[in-house]
Amino acid sequence: MTPNPSRLRRPPARLHPILAAALALIAGCLPLAAGTIEGRVQLTDAKSAPVMNKRYDIVAKGGTLATNPPLAVVYLEGSFPKPDSQPIAQMIQKDLMFVPSLLAVRTGTKVEFPNHDDAHHNVFSYSSPKRFDLGRYRRDERPIPFQVFDTPGLITLRCDIHEHMRALILVLDTPHFVLTDASGNFRLTGLPAGRYTLKAWLNSKKTLEQPVEITADTVTTLNFP
Repeated sequence: MTPNPSRLRRPPARLHPILAAALALIAGCLPLAAGTIEGRVQLTDAKSAPVMNKRYDIVAKGGTLATNPPLAVVYLEGSFPKPDSQPIAQMIQKDLMFVPSLLAVRTGTKVEFPNHDDAHHNVFSYSSPKRFDLGRYRRDERPIPFQVFDTPGLITLRCDIHEHMRALILVLDTPHFVLTDASGNFRLTGLPAGRYTLKAWLNSKKTLEQPVEITADTVTTLNFP
C-alpha cells in the first residue's frame, strides 16, 4: 500500500533569522547590546614634588588632594541596578607605599588592606565618608583587615607608623568608572543605552562633567578640555 503523501510528516518550518534572534533576546539567551565611550581628559600639571620610587604619589597643595603625576577617574552618573554580590577590591601596602595610590570603587565594596612589607602598618582614615583605624598588623596577619565603603565620597588613607604614606579611595555610586592613563586617555565599555552625565574627577576640588547620550553598539567620543 502506497502511503498518502499528504500524511507524511513534514520537517518543521525554520524561523526567519531576525525573528529567531528576537525570540532569543526575549528569552535572555543573547546579551543586551551596550555602548562605549572613549576620549581624553586634559590632566592638570604635575607638581614639582618628587615621586618616591618613580610611582604615583599623593600631593596636597592648598588643601587639594591629587595624584602626582596626575590621573583622573571618569565615571557615568545615573541610576543603575545594585550588584547581586558584594564587590571586593584591595589597597596593598608594599615598599612602604599604598598601591595603588588612587583606588575607585562602587558603594558597598569591601576593600582589603594586605600588608606585603616586613614592617608593621596601621592604616586609618579621618575622612567623613569613612572613619576607621585598622590598628597595627604584620605581613602574615590573617584574616586580612578590611572595611566596607557604603557612602560615596573621597577617603584619604594614612599610616600611623609611616607619615609619608598616603592614598585616596574614591567611592562612587555607579558600576561604570575607569582610571585614565598617564596621558588622560580613557575607555568605558558595556554601557547601557540612554542619557547620562559623564564626569571626570581630577582632584578633591575639581570634577568636570558633560551630558552624554549612549547608543547601543556605538562608540561615542567625548573629551574633557
